[in-house]
Amino acid sequence: ALPIDVIWKKRVIRGKIIREGWMNDNGLNNVMELIKRQKWENLFKRRELVHTDAVKEFYAKMTVIHLKKKDIVKSKVRGVDLEFDNEKLATILGVPGKNGICEYIKEVWEEPKYTKPLEITRRFANDATIMKARRVQSVEMKPSQRFIHFLVMKNVIPRFGKRDTSSFMDLTYMDHLMARRLVDTPRVMMRHMSYVISMKDHELPYGDWLTLVFEAFGVPLVIKKGEEPKKYDFFEDTFLTMCKLTREDGIWWIGSGENRRRDDDEATQEEEAEGEDEGNRADFDREAIIDEASC
Repeated sequence: ALPIDVIWKKRVIRGKIIREGWMNDNGLNNVMELIKRQKWENLFKRRELVHTDAVKEFYAKMTVIHLKKKDIVKSKVRGVDLEFDNEKLATILGVPGKNGICEYIKEVWEEPKYTKPLEITRRFANDATIMKARRVQSVEMKPSQRFIHFLVMKNVIPRFGKRDTSSFMDLTYMDHLMARRLVDTPRVMMRHMSYVISMKDHELPYGDWLTLVFEAFGVPLVIKKGEEPKKYDFFEDTFLTMCKLTREDGIWWIGSGENRRRDDDEATQEEEAEGEDEGNRADFDREAIIDEASC
């Protein structure tokens, strides 16, 4: 882990809020269904107050024990000892806590258990002629794929920066979501927590969700009032601005000014992708509930 003073200087990341009505009104109801598949809808709809000092103390004193079938996090915040495994964290957050996939692979283009790097590169770059696995730029993605990338980057494995480029792990979890494979959300979070306290250039994730953890263990928190979510706390406003997307009369437009182009092929490409991947998706559905996490 990094020295405490280095961790204390890091910024705290909080997730984005999703409004289901906006999703459905803008043709992203299919993405909303993927969110519901993971049982994330309630977690993503709420905004917890972020107690920045408590979050930094949590990370500064945190240790993570990685076992074969579970991870254990230990820390101490404001005199209160905290210890939980992925199942306990699942209960606190209200998400599934076992029988899901946890592949935490950083920048390694190898063959994980459920994904093939070249296939997912082609899928999210929407180019079947690509011959080598690589990062995918957001401009290569369809609007629904961009939204899923943004979802992964802001809520699932949060980070600041590099919004226009997908990492290998981004693509891996985008693929898990679109293939409807159940993700072991708590264990992925715990792996990400462990990683960020060892890296100088990574900020502190899950600031708002950790409030639920602190409350569950009775950590004394200063009550804050009058803090309503700001415009940038919601997915839609931040997403549209960062991804340079607009929607008019049910049509997505990419870019702006003279460079603006209509995403005419989105529906056709979706149908073709579903047809090509039909057999694989059937297998994914059968394998969605597995005996243990793959980490």
